[in-house]
Amino acid sequence: MSLHPRRRGVGAHILAVAWLAGVWVALWGGLSVANVLAGVVIGVLVVRVLPMPSIDFHGRVRPIGLLRLVRHFVVDLVVASLQVAWIALSGRRPRSAVIRVRLRSHSDLYLTLTAQLCSLIPGSVVVEALRTDGVLYVHLLDVADADLAVAHADVLGIEERVLRALASDEELAEAGLDREGRR
Repeated sequence: MSLHPRRRGVGAHILAVAWLAGVWVALWGGLSVANVLAGVVIGVLVVRVLPMPSIDFHGRVRPIGLLRLVRHFVVDLVVASLQVAWIALSGRRPRSAVIRVRLRSHSDLYLTLTAQLCSLIPGSVVVEALRTDGVLYVHLLDVADADLAVAHADVLGIEERVLRALASDEELAEAGLDREGRR
């Protein structure tokens, strides 16, 4: 495997084209030579005409932090699913809110991961992300005024777990966090 950026990029492009061709074939619902060739042509066009921007990743994957991130996400997913199901079954009208959360990190990668994890939890969705300011606007389902501070802390907790799973020591320090789990 070459570490040369151009050669490494070719492998990523081939993988992207293969993935897009597979999606194309799945969408058409039939495996044929014409579908595969059309998928490859569409994949090449998409990769060449609409290239994805590169993402700077200076961190490192920390297995313990990643396990904590996944564990918390699964627990949040189950609890929030039960809460949303209860709201739907009870028939009561929920009170919603939109909160503004300024994240500690200014990395596009960590902002995106935090926003995606927040949006995947039932009852919350990121309605806007300001990457220049590192701010997320999160819509919450069924909150009281007293719950707003808790919801704000929950979003920052998700970001902290993302940082502890993937950030470098320098990025953790820049965000006001240390390696051992203290703020």
